[in-house]
Amino acid sequence: MLTAADAEELVGLRLANREFLAPFDPERDPSFFTLDGQLAWLASGDPNNVRFAILDGETIAGTITLSNITRGPLQSAVVGYWVDQARNGRGLASAAVAAVVEYAFRELELHRVEAGTRLGNVRSQRVLERNGFTRIGVARKHLLVGGAWRDMILFERLTDD
Repeated sequence: MLTAADAEELVGLRLANREFLAPFDPERDPSFFTLDGQLAWLASGDPNNVRFAILDGETIAGTITLSNITRGPLQSAVVGYWVDQARNGRGLASAAVAAVVEYAFRELELHRVEAGTRLGNVRSQRVLERNGFTRIGVARKHLLVGGAWRDMILFERLTDD
């Protein structure tokens, strides 16, 4: 899990990937890309979100989050992730998704994990499909990115899949 001790490393990684992630991420205030911004992001945790580092050896290569953790009859969460552009294509995202889905089902005892990708984000779609996720449809105008509402392909994985 990410901690405040990771903030400095995250700043460098986020700055290096700012342009790369811009087509996929919601707009962020410039302060997000500072040490104070990362410390605030890490401190803003909520019991319905769990944030992990994606590691490449001992180095942080990205982040993966289980968010919107819902209990009761739904027992679900949404997974979101990103990996440093220079490390794409090495299986880090696939391994991280596998580990976090295992954590969601075993440790958190969730029933369902959902994910969404931009329509053209084929690499991320492959990561999800390799991890047993099923496409369930397109959510029109689902996420505000770059000043416009973007369509997303939605995926799901159930604990008994």
